[in-house]
Amino acid sequence: MFQRTAPKPVVEPVPATSGEPVLADFTTPPAGDDDAPIVHLVTNIVGQGLRDRASDIHVEPLNDILRIRYRIDGNLVEAQRLPLAVHLGLVSRLKIMAGMNIVERRRPQDGQFSTVVDGREVDVRVATVSTVFGEKLVMRLLDKRRSMIGLGELGMPRDTHEEFSQMIRSPFGMVICAGPTGAGKTTTLYASLLEINNSGKNVTTIEDPVEYVFPGINQVQTNEQAGLTFATGLRALLRQDPDVILVGEIRDPDTARIAVQSALTGHFVLSSLHGTDASAALHRLLDMGIEAFLIASSVMGIIGQRLLRRVCDSCKTPYTPDAEELALFRRHLPDSSKELFFHGTGCDDCAQTGYRDRIGVYELLRISPRIRRLLVDHATTEQVRDAAIDEGMRPMIVEAMNLVDDDVTTVAEVIRTLYVA
Repeated sequence: MFQRTAPKPVVEPVPATSGEPVLADFTTPPAGDDDAPIVHLVTNIVGQGLRDRASDIHVEPLNDILRIRYRIDGNLVEAQRLPLAVHLGLVSRLKIMAGMNIVERRRPQDGQFSTVVDGREVDVRVATVSTVFGEKLVMRLLDKRRSMIGLGELGMPRDTHEEFSQMIRSPFGMVICAGPTGAGKTTTLYASLLEINNSGKNVTTIEDPVEYVFPGINQVQTNEQAGLTFATGLRALLRQDPDVILVGEIRDPDTARIAVQSALTGHFVLSSLHGTDASAALHRLLDMGIEAFLIASSVMGIIGQRLLRRVCDSCKTPYTPDAEELALFRRHLPDSSKELFFHGTGCDDCAQTGYRDRIGVYELLRISPRIRRLLVDHATTEQVRDAAIDEGMRPMIVEAMNLVDDDVTTVAEVIRTLYVA
């Protein structure tokens, strides 16, 4: 009689010698079936992405090729073009590693796996979606060594850093980081936690996902299948005697209302919100149905931010900006006498982009009595912004031009990232 044999596992289990989790090692490919070409391809793609400082890896099937792109310093760079024939095997291999269903190719899926590349522990978040040419897959690389960035290393001007550092040490209230996707909001939130965390405080977070694990902080990851959303998780955390609560992102009215109520009842709340700038974030809360007087009473300040690419030091050379760039620079920094500007010409160190690494650019809006009155009177975003500037807030565009003045970045990069007409 025919007897079915058990399938051999794709990834062989590794016996653990201690209670620590065992990570797969991409630097030494395992023997046996894992010597297959598709395994080496995955190893090369992930390993090279990490070495190139990529935050995301895009695996994109097109009409006749498979395109691999890396997001480096916020910009997508094409890394490889592969035959379309390897697409199915590559995606299946990654889905198996991430614990996803390899048979289901129509519905979007999410998964994750941990690995070691060149001795560095990396968490990889995997997400798939079906396109007209097949499944597109994106990997988010979370290098654990990059997580421990202090507040003073983010690039804030000294006065902004001192004011924000004082703000997050308040015993109660709410501080919000505002900006678009990929603006570094999570990094700022984590740096804030590192600044205020100590053994005398119960610091608790609710995140989706937990990107980095910190010692001494209670971190909770949302799980919609189990009914654990931001709103339900936040309600549960309020019964855990918290001193500081970090809400990864305010996405819906329920989460916004609970966060505001938490700040009003004696807790300190840190959160992020999608918005173009600090003043627009206040009106995002109003759009979610939160009453203006509650926002005015609970929110202490909002820090708006973007990330600008730094000029590569290896290929930095003088250049002459065009008329539009020069006019924009003079308009926002009229007192500057700068005549010599620098940009990167492109080299091997910066992958021919002229830029290497990024720096944050910030604007800090403190909720003063005047701003509170404007909120309660339903003032427009422009009125709130103008009042904040009158009280000393430096807009992001001015801070960005100060970086141009210091030869850190270029006017072209400022226009690309946060152009204000």
